[in-house]
Amino acid sequence: MLKRQMMKAVAAGALLLATSFSAHAEDVLAKAKAAGVLKVGTETAFAPFDFIDAGEHKGLNVDFFEALGKDLGVKIEWVELPWDSVLPSLEAGKFDVVAGPATITKARIARYRMSAPVAEASVAILKKAGDTSITKPADIAGKAVGVGKATAQLAQLQEYSATLPEKVNVREYVSFNDAYADLATGRVVAVANSLPNIAFVAKQRNGAFEVVTPAFGKKTYFGFIGTKDDDHKSLLDYIDTEILAMKKDGRLGKLQEKWFGTTFDTPDSVPEPAF
Repeated sequence: MLKRQMMKAVAAGALLLATSFSAHAEDVLAKAKAAGVLKVGTETAFAPFDFIDAGEHKGLNVDFFEALGKDLGVKIEWVELPWDSVLPSLEAGKFDVVAGPATITKARIARYRMSAPVAEASVAILKKAGDTSITKPADIAGKAVGVGKATAQLAQLQEYSATLPEKVNVREYVSFNDAYADLATGRVVAVANSLPNIAFVAKQRNGAFEVVTPAFGKKTYFGFIGTKDDDHKSLLDYIDTEILAMKKDGRLGKLQEKWFGTTFDTPDSVPEPAF
């Protein structure tokens, strides 16, 4: 009797250990497939990647993750936050991956895993239409320029400002939409953002704004963001595979053309960051 009880106890312990190991071994991708839901964090004030139009969430990110979710057989659950809260929330486990996207920088790849690039992220200037005081990027010297708080565009603008004869009066905004609103009312004379973003805004505002070219700073790229731990590895591997597949079959180019009005030649893997 005692022997049978001991054998039952050992078997129960082995089953508990196996169950515990199985739960631990189930990574983020496996859990998302099992639950039928992939949680994706983003902000919704970064058109044309993520924005709200007539109450509907739209943009390149929405289209990309919808395609990815269909291939995975899961529903995409969006978690929307101000940009300066997105990366801390990723680290806190509030969602599985960040759509963003974010500029690939040395600081970010040191801390996070970045996906293969989905678009170019070079920075340019947006001004009010007809403003003859700004005809080239260097003309923002000494002027009030809006930019997103905690963004790579802010870092690029600050770096560029240091090369000018007079420093730019940099004004940081939680939302780029607020920066564009202040540009419209004259509180700032320009907004610095990535070329795809401001080209889209200029197009949408029916001639109210103009893009000042060329882009300034170093050539950079946008990618999606995840954490570096083993639990997230297979998910980020899958996202990279999806990006490359969409590049190869032309779907990514069609999304770029749809949302930017142009296409970008991007590397197949994360490049050495420019800064």
